[in-house]
Amino acid sequence: MMAGVMDEASLESELTSFMGEYERANNSHVIERVVPYIAEDATYWFSDGTYRGIEEIRAAIEKTFATILDEVYEVRDLEWPVLTPGAAVCRYRFAWRGVVEGEPLSGQGRGTNVIVQRGGWKMLHEHLSP
Repeated sequence: MMAGVMDEASLESELTSFMGEYERANNSHVIERVVPYIAEDATYWFSDGTYRGIEEIRAAIEKTFATILDEVYEVRDLEWPVLTPGAAVCRYRFAWRGVVEGEPLSGQGRGTNVIVQRGGWKMLHEHLSP
């Protein structure tokens, strides 16, 4: 029983680190740092639309980088309702701040991600909502 608890704790630690790396990649505003975290067949649901596949997701993220200058994106209150060696689901609150059309703006919302093991962890689905 103790080994199972240790395995889950270590898996949670590994996936929490993955989410932190993903957050830092997004905060770099360099799309080439973000793309390696996303599965080729991923689907992202953002408040402005649905994006399927790495090319559509890449374009949506690049549009965000171009629209929100100096954005700082933060993941808070990360929880893991599903945690297995092959797939995991996390939910969290997020906050962002940056400059849009010359004005400082900020926002917050909720996020859910499905992360799968494919020779390394990859985002299969991301859903961000206000």
